[in-house]
Amino acid sequence: MSVQDPSKLLIVDDLPENLRALDALIRGEERLVFQASGGEEALALMLEHEFALAILDVQMPGMDGFELAELMRGTERTRNIPIVFVSAAGRELNYAFKGYETGAVDFLYKPLDPDAVRSKVNVFVTLDQQRRQMQRQMAALERSRQEQETLLRELNQTQGELQRSLRMRDEFMSLVAHELRTPLNTLFLETQMRSLQLKRGTLASIQPEQFDAMIKRDERQIKAMIRLIDDMLDVSRMRSGQLSIRPAQVELMTLLERVVSDLSLQAAATGCKLSLQEHPPVQGCWDEFRIEQVVVNLLTNALRYGGGQPVEVSVQYAENLVRIHVRDEGKGIAQQDLERIFEPYERGARNGEPKGLGLGLYISRQLAVSHGGELRVTSKPGEGSTFTLSLPTCEQTLIAATTA
Repeated sequence: MSVQDPSKLLIVDDLPENLRALDALIRGEERLVFQASGGEEALALMLEHEFALAILDVQMPGMDGFELAELMRGTERTRNIPIVFVSAAGRELNYAFKGYETGAVDFLYKPLDPDAVRSKVNVFVTLDQQRRQMQRQMAALERSRQEQETLLRELNQTQGELQRSLRMRDEFMSLVAHELRTPLNTLFLETQMRSLQLKRGTLASIQPEQFDAMIKRDERQIKAMIRLIDDMLDVSRMRSGQLSIRPAQVELMTLLERVVSDLSLQAAATGCKLSLQEHPPVQGCWDEFRIEQVVVNLLTNALRYGGGQPVEVSVQYAENLVRIHVRDEGKGIAQQDLERIFEPYERGARNGEPKGLGLGLYISRQLAVSHGGELRVTSKPGEGSTFTLSLPTCEQTLIAATTA
C-alpha cells in the first residue's frame, strides 16, 4: 500500500465518544479517517472525497443511517461506496435485513468486536488499494498507448519526410544534370567546331569580332556553371552554419545602380524595361558581395517570370532600416505558394517548364536573415509581385553576422 495515496474511511455517528472509539480502532498509516456527526455532514464529505468504506450508525436523530444510505445509492458519485451499518439495537428488530435491502455490505451489532472490525476494514482497504493500483495501471497503459500512437505518427511523418527528401534528392540531381548539360553542350559544340576548323586549316578565316563573340559565349556558359556550383555550396554552408558574412560600409544606391546596369542587356533581351527609382545615398554595414547576390537573384527572378513587363527597383529608408523593393508586373503568385517559393528546390514555371535549381529565393532569404533582416513577397495572380528586402543599416547587421 502507498502511504502517499492512502484509502479514505468515513465513520458517521451522532455520539462523539463512539466516533473517537471507532476512529482509534480503524486508524492506520495507510488510511485517513473522516468523522461526521450526522447525515448532512456525511453527504458533504462524500461529495468532496472518494471513500473506500462508510461505517454508518443506524440510530441517529434527524436523518438515520438507512435514510443516508438511500440518498447515497441515489447519487452517482456516492452510489458505489461500500456501507457497513452499526447498531446498538437488538437483533430481534431485524435491522440487518433492512440494512442489506438499502445496499449494505455488512451489519455489525454493538458492542463491536475489535478484531472483526479491523478485519473487515482491512478487506475494504485492500480492495480499494487494488482498485487504485488497477486505475494507475490502466492510466499507465493509456499513456503508453498514446505515446505509441504519437511515436507511430512521428515515425510515419519521418518516413514521409525521408521519402520526400529522397524524391527531392533525385529531382535535384536530375535538375543539376539538366542545368549543367546545357552550358556543357554549348562549350562542347564550340570546341568541336574550332577543332574542325583547325583540321581544315580555316581557323585563320575567322574574324576578330567572331572570336570575341565566341569568347563571350564561353564566358556566359562557364559563369552559368559557376553560379550553379556556388548556389549548391551556399546551401550546404547555410545548413551546416558555416556561411560567413563579412560586414563593411556599403553605399547601397551605388550597388543597385551597378546591378541594374549589368542586367540591362539581359532585360532588353526579354523585351523588359528595368529601372531604378532615384533615391539619396544610403550607407549601411553589410557584406556587399552577399547583398549584391540577393539583389541579382531578385532581379533575375523578376525578369524570368515578369512576362516581359517592366521591372522596377525602389528604396525606402527610415529609422536605420532600409527596404529594397523589386516589383514586376508579371502573372503573380498564388496565395498558397507565397511561402513555398522560399523553400529549397521549389521553382516557379515559365511556359510550363521549370527554370533553375530553385535555390535563389531560399539563399536570398537566408542571406537576409544573416544580416539581421528579412525577405518577404506580396503578390496577387494577374497583378505581379513585389519582393521586399529589409535590412538594418548598422549594429543589427554586426550582431546577426557574429551569431550566424
